[in-house]
Amino acid sequence: MRKLLEFIRSIYVMVLFVVLEAIAVGYYAHSTYYTQARLLARSNQVVGGVHGVFAGIRHYFSLGRENRDLLAHMAEMKERLAVYEEAETAARLDSYMQDVGISKYRVITASVASNTVNRAQNLIVLNRGRRDGVAEEMALLASDGSMAGYVVDCTERYSVAMSVLNTSFRASGKLVGSDYFGSIYWDGADPHTVVLDELSKYADPQPGQEVVTTGFSQYFPADVLIGWVESAELNETRTAFKVRVRLAAEMSRLTDVILVENRDLTEIRDLQNSEKVEQHTRLN
Repeated sequence: MRKLLEFIRSIYVMVLFVVLEAIAVGYYAHSTYYTQARLLARSNQVVGGVHGVFAGIRHYFSLGRENRDLLAHMAEMKERLAVYEEAETAARLDSYMQDVGISKYRVITASVASNTVNRAQNLIVLNRGRRDGVAEEMALLASDGSMAGYVVDCTERYSVAMSVLNTSFRASGKLVGSDYFGSIYWDGADPHTVVLDELSKYADPQPGQEVVTTGFSQYFPADVLIGWVESAELNETRTAFKVRVRLAAEMSRLTDVILVENRDLTEIRDLQNSEKVEQHTRLN
């Protein structure tokens, strides 16, 4: 009790000052309407400043959550944009192929899901499968219409194509403006070139000359661009040329592709395997 009294005695001057100041301010505040308005404005300003400080502190601590929400929103927008871009690309390629006016062939488009160019057996995975109309043995063309490979297997949603950069790949090709043709394959040496082999020695290939498909292949339509003659040399027996062809398709940059199906292929195969054909084959 004594300590309490001593404490009050030590601060009573300050307490008295505060009380008198409060009485004076209260008297001043209620003296006129003008002073009431001034004090109310000042008090609102102080209170607003305090609230602003606390609001800033709360906002600072919520920045992490807001940043995560923003990133999630950006990811959602990117996903939607990718869908729109894919649809736009597919529509553009479909329109391009419809303008070509090919009736013998069925054409669809796809996007590349994965692709390799640095192996001996390179494959291309596409984002479309049987439910989208993809079938085995469909020709695979780059978006500019040049040769890129052919489909070898499908699931409902995806398909796999053998790249032209695959040592097992085979097709037939010829020089533009010439009836001489040969076998197209990749020797595994350069991912930018393929070989046109067994080309007649009378063909006279020239650097820069276009090489296209013959149409003899079960996969590719005629006159699909393969590339351009880079160099040519006669074989050891000097009976045929071995031509190195620079590919028109940028195989390391494939993103959107065109798939082409020969509508007559099944009918032709059935005819070739018919009993009458087999009978004549046996007789010969």
